[in-house]
Amino acid sequence: MSWINAIVQGILVGGLFALFACGLSLLFGTMKVINLAHGDLAVVAAFLAVELAPVFHIPIIWSFLFVLPLFLVLGYVGQRTLIQASLDRGPLTTLLVTFGVAIVIENLLLQAFSADSHSLDIGSLGTASIHITDQIQVAYLSIFIFVLAVVVLLGLQYFLSRTRTGHMIRAVADDPEAARLVGIDYRHIFGIAASIAFATVALAGLAFGTYSSFNPTSGASRLLFAFEAVVIGGLGSLWGTLLGGIILGVAQAIGAHIDPSLQVLAGNAVFLVVLAVRPEGITGRRVEA
Repeated sequence: MSWINAIVQGILVGGLFALFACGLSLLFGTMKVINLAHGDLAVVAAFLAVELAPVFHIPIIWSFLFVLPLFLVLGYVGQRTLIQASLDRGPLTTLLVTFGVAIVIENLLLQAFSADSHSLDIGSLGTASIHITDQIQVAYLSIFIFVLAVVVLLGLQYFLSRTRTGHMIRAVADDPEAARLVGIDYRHIFGIAASIAFATVALAGLAFGTYSSFNPTSGASRLLFAFEAVVIGGLGSLWGTLLGGIILGVAQAIGAHIDPSLQVLAGNAVFLVVLAVRPEGITGRRVEA
């Protein structure tokens, strides 16, 4: 039973990993950009919630009403200025620029909040759980985050496949120059995609803040887990991202069940195995030479 409990917990944690990874997957699938500041942006969202909730006198769980619009604007402005300028110079430039942004964000957070850990207190929802058996119990918060990840991925899939803007995003992702020739402003479409990606990472940061404590240096580990989930599932695939997050979560949970020190190592080992055996990811398409 204890093994079953570990697997169940791993599946639910995988939802959080997938929520972190979907914005990374969207940016790569649309613009071929790997945002190395992804994890640090999530931490910024969590710290914004800490600061904004008392300012507006609202429960901290409602802080997303202010944080998400801010990140939507930040994503669009950031893409039209910093990211687009680096894209025009080449893919390696985007890596260097986003890495620099990550360093700046981390140091600004350290200056503003020191290295102390924080968390988003959501009251009884953060501690309540369902007792299925004596050895299997599931936290309501874990279920909520997993459902949230599925809803976000469903929403993104519907948006990309059924809306006009979604069709334009997919067209621009396939061939920006061809899209430009038929009258699509690919820079504007890239900005919309970045807005959505930034909003999802903000949502992931808020979910992470309710699930665990965080500090200004937490972004690097979140980026690593998001990147592993994306690669395991398949680069650019939203449902592959969910599958990759679940596989990574289960691997970490089983590793922690064997020995707490093996938690992260077990996830890294699965990541390396997938990378060696199927580098395009589980749901990715194999490209023939």
